[in-house]
Amino acid sequence: MTDYYEIRHVVGFEETNLVGNVYYVNYLRWQGRCREMFLKEKAPAVLAEVRDDLKLFTLKVECEFFAEITAFDELSVRMRLEELTRTQVQFSFDYVKVTDGEESLVARGRQRVACMRGPNTHTAPTPVPEELRRALEPYAQPSARAGAVVAS
Repeated sequence: MTDYYEIRHVVGFEETNLVGNVYYVNYLRWQGRCREMFLKEKAPAVLAEVRDDLKLFTLKVECEFFAEITAFDELSVRMRLEELTRTQVQFSFDYVKVTDGEESLVARGRQRVACMRGPNTHTAPTPVPEELRRALEPYAQPSARAGAVVAS
């Protein structure tokens, strides 16, 4: 078993700019897509809570680019748990170009999410759902396994 959750993606023309390389905002979209597919596959009860009153507020996103990718490149977006607190989750993302079995890291990103509940005008922090905590355990980075996963 790998220590990351992965989605595969083939870059399309609509994701490139006039120069032909991938427009930067797509990397952030792929982070969101990876997170959504993780919830669908590994923590579906959390999606039911989102339909009810759980809100997953994205507090921060970042991405550092190492190499360009273009249309029809195959990409593996790999998500890991970087930090887990009482009410927040921080993910890390590796963007790996896969060509004929060879892999090269083209970008690295992060995303911090806060769990909130309540009506839109009165939302308040809420604990990370237990199902989500359990689903994330196999994907904790070594530093998180060594004690960086915080319960409070």
